[in-house]
Amino acid sequence: QVQLVESGGGLVQPGGSLRLSCTASGTRFSFLTMAWYRQAPGKQREQVATINTSSTTNYATSVKGRFTISRDNAKNTMYLQMNNLKPEDTAVYYCNARYTGAWGQGTQVTVSS
Repeated sequence: QVQLVESGGGLVQPGGSLRLSCTASGTRFSFLTMAWYRQAPGKQREQVATINTSSTTNYATSVKGRFTISRDNAKNTMYLQMNNLKPEDTAVYYCNARYTGAWGQGTQVTVSS
């Protein structure tokens, strides 16, 4: 059973940066396609970025050029580097292991002055 634990959220001013981490256990991490999602209050959960087993990445239009998804298979960890954060990036961020049904518990990101 795949288990995912996120960390790295917090409060940051507009224009600031944060790095989220998602550590997996219970399976061979390098075999997983991974994704970050986010859910803002009153809105549906939306996909932010994905990274497959070949480290090919894909981004939502709203974050392209500002966010970078990456993975370190030796550490069983995926990252989301978020730069030039905007108030509209405020949400709970979740990591997901595709095709396994596994989700992290979520980490809050708040962008506010």
